[in-house]
Amino acid sequence: MAAKVKSHKKLFALMFLAFVVFSAAFPVQAFAAAETEHYATWKEAQPVYFPDSEKTNMNEVAYAIEKVVDSGRQNLADGNTEAAYKCAQDAYYGYYEVCGFERQTMAQISGSRKNEVEFYYRDLRQAAKSNSLSDYDEAADNLMRDLYTDAPILSNISNEFVKKYVEDKGFAENYTKLTGQVLAEGNVTDNVGGAGSAGAVFAQAFVILLREGIEAILVIGGIIAYLIKSGNKKHVRAVYIGSLFAIALSFGAAILLNVIKAANATNGGANQELIEGITALIAVAVLFYVSNWMLSKSESEAWQNYLDKKVETSVSKGSMIALGFTAFLAVFREGAEVILFYQQIITDAQEGDGVGWLWLGVLAAAVVLVAIFIAIRFFSVKLPLKPFFLATSILMAIMAISFLGAGIKELMEGSFELVLRIQGITPLVEQIPTNDFLDIFGIYPHTETIVPQVILLCITVALFIRQHRENKKIKAELAAKAK
Repeated sequence: MAAKVKSHKKLFALMFLAFVVFSAAFPVQAFAAAETEHYATWKEAQPVYFPDSEKTNMNEVAYAIEKVVDSGRQNLADGNTEAAYKCAQDAYYGYYEVCGFERQTMAQISGSRKNEVEFYYRDLRQAAKSNSLSDYDEAADNLMRDLYTDAPILSNISNEFVKKYVEDKGFAENYTKLTGQVLAEGNVTDNVGGAGSAGAVFAQAFVILLREGIEAILVIGGIIAYLIKSGNKKHVRAVYIGSLFAIALSFGAAILLNVIKAANATNGGANQELIEGITALIAVAVLFYVSNWMLSKSESEAWQNYLDKKVETSVSKGSMIALGFTAFLAVFREGAEVILFYQQIITDAQEGDGVGWLWLGVLAAAVVLVAIFIAIRFFSVKLPLKPFFLATSILMAIMAISFLGAGIKELMEGSFELVLRIQGITPLVEQIPTNDFLDIFGIYPHTETIVPQVILLCITVALFIRQHRENKKIKAELAAKAK
C-alpha cells in the first residue's frame, strides 16, 4: 500500500514537472491570442507594399495606414486591447505625422481638415482603449474616408496604387464604399500637386510659417505697442530678447525631438505633442495674467496721461519679466514644430527641384507677418489711450482662450487620454463647424476643449467687470483731485 502511494507521488511529481516545463516553453501561446502583426512605420511598409515607388505618395500611404488600422481591429476582436491601441498610435505617429501627410494637408487643404483627421485618430485610440469594436469601426471609417479624399489632392493616383486596388479585393471594396469611386487604369493622374512640386513646396513653406507665426505676431505686436503707448519703450528690449531666445531654443528642441523620433517613432511623436501642449497651457496662465495686468492699468494710465503728459508710467521688474516670458512662450510654442516641418519641406524640395520656391514661400510669409506686425506696432498706437489699452487687454484674453483650446488638443494628440461627455452639452458642442477661422481661436467641436474655454471665458468676463468697477472708482478719485 505504501509502495502504491509512493508510486502515485512520483507520477504526480513527473506530471507537475512536465506542466512547468511546458508552461515555461509556451507561456503566452498557450493561453493568449497572438498579436496581429503590422508595419509600425511607413519606412517599413513602403518597400513591402509599393517597392516600385520612388517617392512618397499619399494615396499609397493611406493604403498602408488602412492595413495598420485593420490589424488594430483584428487585435481588438481577439481581445488584445493593448496591441489594438499600439496600432492606432502607429497609424498616426508612424505614418500620418512623419511622412508629410499632416504637413501637406495643413498647407494644401486646410488646418481645420488636419485637426479633424487628428481627432479621428484620437477616437480610434479611445475605442481601442475602451475595447469597443463598434466605436473602433466608426472611427476607422471616418478616418479612412478623410484620408482617401485628401490623398488625391496631395499626390497623383499612381499605377502602383491602382494595381493594389485591382489585386486587394478587401481594400477595393472599402475604398469604393468610402469614396464612391471605382478605380481603373484610366484613373492614373499626373503628379501636379506632388510633395516635391514647385506649387506644393511654395504652399507648404508659405502657409506653415504664416499660420504658425500669426499668433506669435499678435501677442508680440500687442505687447510692444502697449509698452510704447504707455511710455515704457525702454522695456521693449525684454520682449525682443524673449522672442530671440525662444527661436534659439526652438532649434535645440527640434534637434532633440528629431533624436527622440529616430529612437522611437511612436513615443517620439507623442512627446512632441505633449511638449507643445504643456507650453501652450503655460502660455495661457501668463497671457491671462498679462491681460488682467494691462486692463488694471488702463484707466489710471489714461488719467495720469491727461493730468501730466510728462510723467512716464513705470513698469515693475516682475511685470517686465512676465512680458518677456509671454513673448518667449508665444514664439516657442510653435517654433520647434515649424523647424521640424521645414526640415521635411527642404527634403521634398531637393527631391523635386523646388528649393527656390521654398525660399520664395518663406519670403512671402515673412512679408505678410512683418506687415501684420507693423500694423499693430505703428497704427494701433495712434488709437485713443483707453480704447487701445482695453483692446490690447482683450486681445491677450482671446489669445489665452485660443491657447487653452490648442494646448488641450495637443495633449490629446499626445496620448493624454482626456474624455469628457456631458449629457445635453456634448451633442451641441459636436455641431460646431470645423473651419480655419475657428481653428485660429482654438475652437474645436469637442467638449474636452470647449468646456475649459467657457470656464476661462466666464472667469475673464467676471474679472473684466470687477476691474471696470475699480477703474471707475479710480477715475472718480482722480477727477475729484483735479478740481
